[in-house]
Amino acid sequence: SGQTKKKPEQISKSEDVSSASRVFSYRMEEVKLPSSVAAPPPDWGHLATISTQEQIKGLPFGNIVSVSDGPADNSTGVPYFYVTPMDNTVTDLRSFPFASLNVYDPEDPRCARLTLTGKMVEVGPEELDFAKEAMFSRHPVMKKWPPGHNCFFMKLVLQQVWLQDWEYFKATPF
Repeated sequence: SGQTKKKPEQISKSEDVSSASRVFSYRMEEVKLPSSVAAPPPDWGHLATISTQEQIKGLPFGNIVSVSDGPADNSTGVPYFYVTPMDNTVTDLRSFPFASLNVYDPEDPRCARLTLTGKMVEVGPEELDFAKEAMFSRHPVMKKWPPGHNCFFMKLVLQQVWLQDWEYFKATPF
């Protein structure tokens, strides 16, 4: 394409990370989700960051995370997370706050696959109550996590939505 790809450490915070090729992606306002994605979102996803671990510094690092976009009766589309600084993912995000979240139904690969990419930010005081309700309503055991783990709430500020809705090549249901 003639464009030079930049390494993560070369991207300034002021650059528009969402300017990637649109071959398989769409601006958020253009996305109309199929029913297989528009159904209740999964409670877990795969979050990919750029690693700060010495052995794999600068390479992709993925982690399964609990996620919620709101209580069941108030899904917002904004992914919220309850995380601990003890997790390598959080360490990575503090160095380079951009990540991709992949969600799909692992029991039915014919369903759509959704990847949300954007900037991970700590939830501010104005939406902290909502983030708590979002996470704890879908993951009640989190309320009992040890206080010494210093968990806090983050959200993914979306910059790109990538949707693959191929219905597994129109396979016949089994």
